[in-house]
Amino acid sequence: MKFLFKLLAAPVVVLLTAFVWLCSGLLYCSAWIFGLAASLVGILGVAVLITGSVQNGICLLLIALAVSPVGLPMVAAWVIGQIQKIRYAIQDRVYG
Repeated sequence: MKFLFKLLAAPVVVLLTAFVWLCSGLLYCSAWIFGLAASLVGILGVAVLITGSVQNGICLLLIALAVSPVGLPMVAAWVIGQIQKIRYAIQDRVYG
């Protein structure tokens, strides 16, 4: 019976490993791009805040915060971490 669980869990573990590996690479690239975009939008937000509408400037600064490395990329890293936990839980339960 334990062999059957190992046989069924092996493809799941391999798929989760490949998925985490792929998502980690995409996260690395997108975090760099989002960081660049956050810098540009942050500078634009400060410029709009000083020269024009305060409401639009604050809106741009909030968008810059959302796409900065502490915004959406951090949420994606947390999700990848949770998927990694599931993979390790399956491995520990079946193979450990």
